[in-house]
Amino acid sequence: MRQKFEMHKDIELEATPEQVWEAIATGPGIDSWFMGHTEVTPGEGSRGSFSMAGYTEQTTVTGWEPAKRFAFRSDPGPDGTFMAMEYLIEGRDQGSTVLRLVQSGVLGDNWETEYEAMQAGWTMYLSTLAAYLTHFPGRSGAPVAAFRPGAGDPDQVWAAVTSAFGISGTLAEGTSARLHVDGLPPIDGVVDLACLPTYFGVRTSDALYRFLHSGTDRGNALVLGHHLFADDQDPAQAEQAWQEWVTRLPIG
Repeated sequence: MRQKFEMHKDIELEATPEQVWEAIATGPGIDSWFMGHTEVTPGEGSRGSFSMAGYTEQTTVTGWEPAKRFAFRSDPGPDGTFMAMEYLIEGRDQGSTVLRLVQSGVLGDNWETEYEAMQAGWTMYLSTLAAYLTHFPGRSGAPVAAFRPGAGDPDQVWAAVTSAFGISGTLAEGTSARLHVDGLPPIDGVVDLACLPTYFGVRTSDALYRFLHSGTDRGNALVLGHHLFADDQDPAQAEQAWQEWVTRLPIG
Protein backbone atom coordinates (compact mmCIF):
# COMPACT_ATOMS: atom_id res chain seq x y z
CA MET A 1 0.00 0.00 0.00
CA ARG A 2 1.42 3.37 -1.03
CA GLN A 3 1.47 6.24 1.45
CA LYS A 4 1.77 10.01 1.01
CA PHE A 5 4.09 11.72 3.50
CA GLU A 6 5.63 15.05 4.43
CA MET A 7 8.62 15.67 6.70
CA HIS A 8 9.98 18.96 8.07
CA LYS A 9 13.49 19.66 9.42
CA ASP A 10 15.12 22.92 10.53
CA ILE A 11 18.75 23.70 11.33
CA GLU A 12 20.66 26.91 12.11
CA LEU A 13 24.01 27.05 10.31
CA GLU A 14 27.08 29.18 10.95
CA ALA A 15 27.26 30.30 7.33
CA THR A 16 25.86 32.96 5.04
CA PRO A 17 22.82 32.29 2.81
CA GLU A 18 25.16 32.28 -0.20
CA GLN A 19 27.39 29.62 1.39
CA VAL A 20 24.36 27.50 2.28
CA TRP A 21 23.07 27.83 -1.28
CA GLU A 22 26.35 26.56 -2.72
CA ALA A 23 26.17 23.59 -0.33
CA ILE A 24 22.58 22.55 -1.08
CA ALA A 25 22.02 23.60 -4.71
CA THR A 26 25.21 22.56 -6.55
CA GLY A 27 26.51 19.08 -7.29
CA PRO A 28 29.95 19.56 -5.66
CA GLY A 29 28.33 21.19 -2.63
CA ILE A 30 25.83 18.37 -2.08
CA ASP A 31 28.52 15.72 -2.58
CA SER A 32 30.44 17.35 0.29
CA TRP A 33 27.89 16.33 2.93
CA PHE A 34 25.12 14.11 1.48
CA MET A 35 25.21 10.46 0.40
CA GLY A 36 25.89 9.35 -3.16
CA HIS A 37 26.67 11.60 -6.12
CA THR A 38 24.39 14.43 -7.23
CA GLU A 39 24.32 16.47 -10.43
CA VAL A 40 22.42 19.76 -10.57
CA THR A 41 21.81 21.96 -13.63
CA PRO A 42 20.87 25.53 -12.63
CA GLY A 43 17.42 26.90 -13.36
CA GLU A 44 13.80 25.93 -12.84
CA GLY A 45 12.76 23.08 -15.13
CA SER A 46 16.31 21.78 -15.56
CA ARG A 47 17.18 18.12 -15.14
CA GLY A 48 19.49 16.54 -12.58
CA SER A 49 20.33 13.17 -11.08
CA PHE A 50 21.23 11.32 -7.91
CA SER A 51 23.33 8.14 -8.04
CA MET A 52 24.27 5.62 -5.36
CA ALA A 53 25.24 1.94 -5.29
CA GLY A 54 24.63 1.49 -9.01
CA TYR A 55 21.18 3.13 -8.95
CA THR A 56 20.46 6.49 -10.61
CA GLU A 57 17.37 8.60 -10.05
CA GLN A 58 16.48 11.43 -12.43
CA THR A 59 15.15 14.72 -11.04
CA THR A 60 13.59 17.99 -12.21
CA VAL A 61 14.22 21.35 -10.55
CA THR A 62 10.87 22.82 -9.49
CA GLY A 63 12.12 25.91 -7.63
CA TRP A 64 15.23 28.03 -8.21
CA GLU A 65 15.72 31.26 -6.25
CA PRO A 66 19.44 31.59 -5.47
CA ALA A 67 20.22 31.98 -1.76
CA LYS A 68 16.48 31.68 -1.00
CA ARG A 69 14.76 28.54 -2.30
CA PHE A 70 15.75 25.34 -4.08
CA ALA A 71 13.29 22.54 -4.86
CA PHE A 72 13.29 19.45 -7.01
CA ARG A 73 11.26 16.31 -7.62
CA SER A 74 12.27 12.82 -8.69
CA ASP A 75 10.69 11.08 -11.65
CA PRO A 76 7.93 8.73 -10.47
CA GLY A 77 8.73 5.04 -10.29
CA PRO A 78 6.66 2.31 -11.97
CA ASP A 79 4.64 1.97 -8.76
CA GLY A 80 3.95 5.72 -8.52
CA THR A 81 6.41 6.43 -5.71
CA PHE A 82 8.46 9.65 -5.85
CA MET A 83 10.33 12.14 -3.67
CA ALA A 84 10.11 15.93 -3.62
CA MET A 85 12.54 18.20 -1.78
CA GLU A 86 12.30 21.88 -0.89
CA TYR A 87 15.01 23.91 0.86
CA LEU A 88 14.16 27.34 2.25
CA ILE A 89 17.05 29.62 3.23
CA GLU A 90 16.64 32.48 5.71
CA GLY A 91 19.56 34.71 6.71
CA ARG A 92 19.95 35.73 10.35
CA ASP A 93 21.98 38.35 12.20
CA GLN A 94 25.76 37.93 12.54
CA GLY A 95 26.01 35.81 9.40
CA SER A 96 24.12 32.70 10.45
CA THR A 97 21.39 31.07 8.37
CA VAL A 98 18.33 28.95 9.09
CA LEU A 99 17.75 26.16 6.60
CA ARG A 100 14.27 24.67 6.44
CA LEU A 101 13.85 21.38 4.66
CA VAL A 102 10.56 19.86 3.50
CA GLN A 103 10.58 16.37 2.04
CA SER A 104 7.37 14.92 0.67
CA GLY A 105 6.11 12.36 -1.81
CA VAL A 106 4.74 8.85 -1.95
CA LEU A 107 6.38 5.85 -0.25
CA GLY A 108 5.89 2.17 -1.06
CA ASP A 109 4.51 -0.77 0.90
CA ASN A 110 7.14 -0.61 3.64
CA TRP A 111 6.51 3.09 4.15
CA GLU A 112 6.67 3.17 7.96
CA THR A 113 10.19 1.73 8.04
CA GLU A 114 11.27 4.02 5.20
CA TYR A 115 9.89 7.08 6.99
CA GLU A 116 11.67 6.24 10.25
CA ALA A 117 14.93 5.69 8.36
CA MET A 118 14.61 9.06 6.63
CA GLN A 119 13.97 10.83 9.94
CA ALA A 120 17.16 9.42 11.44
CA GLY A 121 19.13 9.84 8.24
CA TRP A 122 18.28 13.51 7.85
CA THR A 123 19.38 14.25 11.41
CA MET A 124 22.80 12.81 10.57
CA TYR A 125 23.09 14.46 7.16
CA LEU A 126 22.08 17.90 8.40
CA SER A 127 24.65 17.57 11.20
CA THR A 128 27.18 16.67 8.53
CA LEU A 129 26.13 19.74 6.52
CA ALA A 130 26.78 21.89 9.60
CA ALA A 131 30.20 20.29 10.06
CA TYR A 132 31.03 20.84 6.40
CA LEU A 133 30.11 24.53 6.46
CA THR A 134 31.95 25.08 9.76
CA HIS A 135 35.18 23.18 9.10
CA PHE A 136 35.52 23.02 5.29
CA PRO A 137 33.92 26.21 3.94
CA GLY A 138 34.56 26.87 0.26
CA ARG A 139 36.00 23.40 -0.32
CA SER A 140 34.52 20.44 -2.21
CA GLY A 141 34.54 16.94 -0.78
CA ALA A 142 34.65 13.70 -2.75
CA PRO A 143 31.99 11.21 -1.60
CA VAL A 144 33.12 7.68 -0.75
CA ALA A 145 30.64 4.89 0.04
CA ALA A 146 30.87 1.28 1.21
CA PHE A 147 28.26 -1.23 2.36
CA ARG A 148 27.95 -4.41 4.40
CA PRO A 149 24.45 -5.92 4.31
CA GLY A 150 23.55 -8.22 7.19
CA ALA A 151 26.45 -6.91 9.25
CA GLY A 152 24.84 -7.74 12.60
CA ASP A 153 22.65 -6.18 15.23
CA PRO A 154 23.47 -2.62 16.33
CA ASP A 155 25.33 -3.58 19.53
CA GLN A 156 27.61 -5.95 17.65
CA VAL A 157 28.27 -3.52 14.82
CA TRP A 158 29.04 -0.50 16.97
CA ALA A 159 31.27 -2.50 19.30
CA ALA A 160 33.33 -3.52 16.27
CA VAL A 161 33.45 -0.03 14.69
CA THR A 162 34.35 1.86 17.88
CA SER A 163 36.93 -0.77 18.83
CA ALA A 164 38.55 -0.37 15.40
CA PHE A 165 38.90 3.35 16.16
CA GLY A 166 40.51 2.60 19.52
CA ILE A 167 37.52 3.84 21.48
CA SER A 168 36.44 2.11 24.68
CA GLY A 169 33.81 2.99 27.24
CA THR A 170 31.05 5.51 26.65
CA LEU A 171 31.08 7.09 23.20
CA ALA A 172 31.03 10.89 23.34
CA GLU A 173 31.65 13.78 20.99
CA GLY A 174 35.20 15.07 21.29
CA THR A 175 36.69 11.62 21.95
CA SER A 176 39.93 10.95 20.09
CA ALA A 177 39.55 8.43 17.25
CA ARG A 178 42.35 6.73 15.32
CA LEU A 179 42.16 4.11 12.60
CA HIS A 180 44.39 2.55 9.94
CA VAL A 181 42.79 1.37 6.70
CA ASP A 182 45.08 -0.61 4.41
CA GLY A 183 46.17 1.48 1.44
CA LEU A 184 45.10 4.82 2.95
CA PRO A 185 46.80 7.47 5.13
CA PRO A 186 46.28 7.04 8.90
CA ILE A 187 43.08 8.57 10.26
CA ASP A 188 43.53 10.73 13.36
CA GLY A 189 40.55 12.80 14.45
CA VAL A 190 37.75 13.27 16.94
CA VAL A 191 34.24 11.90 17.28
CA ASP A 192 31.88 14.62 16.07
CA LEU A 193 28.67 12.57 15.87
CA ALA A 194 27.64 10.10 18.57
CA CYS A 195 24.05 8.95 18.17
CA LEU A 196 24.06 5.19 18.72
CA PRO A 197 22.46 2.85 17.83
CA THR A 198 21.89 4.70 14.54
CA TYR A 199 25.01 6.61 13.48
CA PHE A 200 28.55 7.60 14.39
CA GLY A 201 30.95 10.14 12.87
CA VAL A 202 34.60 11.17 12.99
CA ARG A 203 36.08 14.45 11.75
CA THR A 204 39.72 14.93 10.79
CA SER A 205 41.57 17.87 9.29
CA ASP A 206 40.75 16.65 5.77
CA ALA A 207 37.67 14.41 5.96
CA LEU A 208 34.28 13.66 7.46
CA TYR A 209 33.74 9.94 8.13
CA ARG A 210 30.17 8.69 8.60
CA PHE A 211 28.88 5.26 9.68
CA LEU A 212 25.17 4.43 9.67
CA HIS A 213 23.33 1.29 10.84
CA SER A 214 20.14 0.65 8.87
CA GLY A 215 18.30 -1.06 11.74
CA THR A 216 17.06 -4.61 12.02
CA ASP A 217 13.96 -3.89 9.90
CA ARG A 218 16.16 -2.80 6.99
CA GLY A 219 18.60 -5.70 6.90
CA ASN A 220 21.11 -4.76 9.63
CA ALA A 221 23.27 -3.05 7.01
CA LEU A 222 26.35 -1.05 7.92
CA VAL A 223 26.61 1.92 5.53
CA LEU A 224 29.71 4.07 5.19
CA GLY A 225 29.37 7.51 3.62
CA HIS A 226 32.56 9.58 3.83
CA HIS A 227 33.59 12.96 2.39
CA LEU A 228 37.27 13.49 1.55
CA PHE A 229 38.67 17.01 1.23
CA ALA A 230 42.38 16.25 0.66
CA ASP A 231 43.48 17.05 -2.90
CA ASP A 232 45.90 14.12 -3.08
CA GLN A 233 43.39 11.35 -2.27
CA ASP A 234 41.98 9.16 -5.04
CA PRO A 235 38.24 8.63 -4.28
CA ALA A 236 38.08 5.39 -6.29
CA GLN A 237 41.06 3.94 -4.43
CA ALA A 238 39.62 5.11 -1.11
CA GLU A 239 36.25 3.56 -1.88
CA GLN A 240 37.82 0.21 -2.68
CA ALA A 241 39.93 0.33 0.49
CA TRP A 242 36.91 1.15 2.66
CA GLN A 243 34.82 -1.59 1.06
CA GLU A 244 37.57 -4.11 1.82
CA TRP A 245 37.83 -2.77 5.38
CA VAL A 246 34.12 -3.00 6.15
CA THR A 247 33.87 -6.43 4.53
CA ARG A 248 36.69 -7.76 6.73
CA LEU A 249 35.64 -5.94 9.91
CA PRO A 250 35.21 -8.62 12.63
CA ILE A 251 31.68 -8.27 14.01
CA GLY A 252 30.14 -10.40 16.73
